[in-house]
Amino acid sequence: MTATIARPELHLHPKLDVPFLRDLIHPERDLLTPRELRELTSSVASELTTPLLDILEFDPDRRWWARLGLTEGVELWLLSWLPGQGTEPHDHGGAAGSFTVLTGELAEDYRYPGGPIRSALRPVGSALGFGAGRAHQVLNQGVVGAASVHAYSPPLVPTREYPSLADIPQEISPLPARRLPLEQLRVLADQEGP
Repeated sequence: MTATIARPELHLHPKLDVPFLRDLIHPERDLLTPRELRELTSSVASELTTPLLDILEFDPDRRWWARLGLTEGVELWLLSWLPGQGTEPHDHGGAAGSFTVLTGELAEDYRYPGGPIRSALRPVGSALGFGAGRAHQVLNQGVVGAASVHAYSPPLVPTREYPSLADIPQEISPLPARRLPLEQLRVLADQEGP
């Protein structure tokens, strides 16, 4: 009798199902570090610019997004931001994350528990990775649309919103990760978005 070993699953956006992205996402990896997530978003933004721009949409009513890739260990998204669109102050519930600016410029205010609120402008090509203990808000303060590539590991950990960055607690405790099979993660990702 021969035993069959199941290969880890990977779901990619149909317009990005290319060997380059399949090699980057590594479905056999359980979790990615902030540095690995930064390398992922930066590589996707720089090497797949044309297909990303073909997917990109802008929605005047809300931030638009498309899931680019999903494994049991990481989720990858493309987001667009029209002028004035942004997020509420939030953390990522214990997930590590990253984003790279594909077009335009984004303003980010961020804070680590107990630390000062800091601000940074993130121009095209700007990439950062961050660990679980960080809260931020992102806003397009410019006059043209912006787009960014985001990754989180583990995938679909709920975010917590705050009235302001001054209201984050002294410690950002992790929320339970939904360690679910890929098909269940896909359904949840379709319902929730980034």
